[in-house]
Amino acid sequence: MTNSFNPVCAVSVPHPPLIIPQIGRGQEKEIQATIDAYRRAAGFIAGHHPDTVIVITPHTVMYSDYNHISPGVAASGNFGRYRAKDVKIYAEYDAELIGAICAECADRDISAGTEGERDMSLDHGTMIPLWFMREACGGKLPFSVVRVGLSGLPLREHYRLGMAIKAAADKLGRRIAVIASGDLSHRLREDGPYGYNESGPVYDEMIMSALGSADFGALFGFKAKLCREAGECGHKSFTVMAGAFDGTAVKAEKLSYEGPFGVGYGVCTFEPVGYDDSRRFLDGEEKRGRDELAARRAAEDEYVRLARQSLETYIKDGRVIDIPDGIPSDLISRRAGAFVSLHKDGNLRGCIGTIYPVCLSLAQEIIDNAVSAGTRDPRFPPVKENELEDLEYSVDVLGNPEDIPDESQLDVRRYGVIVTSGYRRGLLLPNLDGVDTVQDQISIARQKAGIKDGEPIKLQRFEVVRHF
Repeated sequence: MTNSFNPVCAVSVPHPPLIIPQIGRGQEKEIQATIDAYRRAAGFIAGHHPDTVIVITPHTVMYSDYNHISPGVAASGNFGRYRAKDVKIYAEYDAELIGAICAECADRDISAGTEGERDMSLDHGTMIPLWFMREACGGKLPFSVVRVGLSGLPLREHYRLGMAIKAAADKLGRRIAVIASGDLSHRLREDGPYGYNESGPVYDEMIMSALGSADFGALFGFKAKLCREAGECGHKSFTVMAGAFDGTAVKAEKLSYEGPFGVGYGVCTFEPVGYDDSRRFLDGEEKRGRDELAARRAAEDEYVRLARQSLETYIKDGRVIDIPDGIPSDLISRRAGAFVSLHKDGNLRGCIGTIYPVCLSLAQEIIDNAVSAGTRDPRFPPVKENELEDLEYSVDVLGNPEDIPDESQLDVRRYGVIVTSGYRRGLLLPNLDGVDTVQDQISIARQKAGIKDGEPIKLQRFEVVRHF
C-alpha cells in the first residue's frame, strides 16, 4: 500500500499491564473490547507497512523542561515488575531518524533530544503497544522504533515536537506511523486504584470525542485543572501525535472505550486523507494565547501591574524598579505581607511572599517579592525572558495571622494556614486549585516546613485579598 502522506497512520492506545495474558491471568478478559480493538489497531498499522514506528510514551525518562528521545541503536525490556519477566520485548531503534529529529528540534528551538539519562530499558508504555504489534506482524517487528518521552512543557511545545518528527521523517523519506500511548482518566471509580473524581468521566467523554472525530484543536482547550483532577496520563502523547498531522486532513475511527477498573482505556485509529491548511492548530492556539494575554493585561489591577512591571524589568534590564509615580496611595502608605504567584499554562511557575511586612510599603513588598517569585523560588528555574509573555500573575495581600486552637477554625476557601513546630514554619494560601480540604491544607503546609505527621504543631490562620 502506498501513501504520499506522512505519518502514514497513527493510533491512540492505552497501556494497562494486565492486558498481557501472562500478567492479567484471566483478569484481562474484563477488558476484552479493548483487547479486540488493540488488535485491530495493531493490524491497521501493520497494513500500512511503515519503515519506522514512533512510540510516544509517558513512562520513559521525564523532565520538566525537556522531551527525552531515547538514544542508542536498540533497546529491550521485560515485564518482571509485573511478575512476568519471561515476557520480553526487543526493538531496534532508527538511529538516523533519531539524529534527524534532534537536529530538527534544535533548528526549531524545541527543547528535546537524547541528552540526559541513558536508560536503555523499555518502559511498559512502549512495550505493551509493541507486544500487540509483534503479534500482528507474525512474531517479530519488521520496522524500526523511535521512543519519545513527555515533559512538563506546555501542550503547544508537544505539538511542535510532533511537527518536528514529521519534518525529520520527510527529509529522510521515512514512512512513519505514530503510536500515542496513554491511558485516560485514572479516577473513574471509588473502588479503583486512585479513587473517584467527578472530573474523570468528564475528561474521558471529552477526550474520546476529540480523538474520535480527529478534532485535534480541541486538545488545547482542556483546562489544566480538569486534566489534573481526572488523573490522565496520555493527553500530551495525543498532542505530539496531533502535531505530526499538522496541516493534514485526518480520518479517525473510535474502536473502543471502557473503564471497568476505574481507569479509562480508549483505542482510536487515524489515517491522513488530504492536505488541509485549516488544520494548522498551533497557529490557532498561539493566536488564542495572544488574545488571552491582551485581555488579561487589560484587566489587571494596579497590584498585579506593579508585580508584572517589577519582574519584567528585572529580567530584561537586571535592575529592581523604583516605586512608580501615580500608583494608589494605599500601596505606599500601607505595610502588609504579600505573596506574588506566577502561573504558566495553568501550572505554578513561582510563588514567593512574606507573612509579615519587611519593607516600608506594600508597593515595595510586591516589587521585591515579584522578583523573588520569578528568580528565587527553589522549586523552579529562574524565569527566562521568552517566558514573560506567557505568565499570569496574582498578588495576595495578607491580613494579620491569628492563633487558633485547632483545625475546626479553618476554612480552606477563606483562610490560609500557618503551621509551626519549633523553628520550622510552613504557610499555605487559601483557595488553591487541588487543595480541597483543611486536612490537605495542613498536610501541604507541614511538608513545606519539613514537619512530619504526628509532630505537635501550632496553627494560625489569616485572610487574604487576592488581586488578579
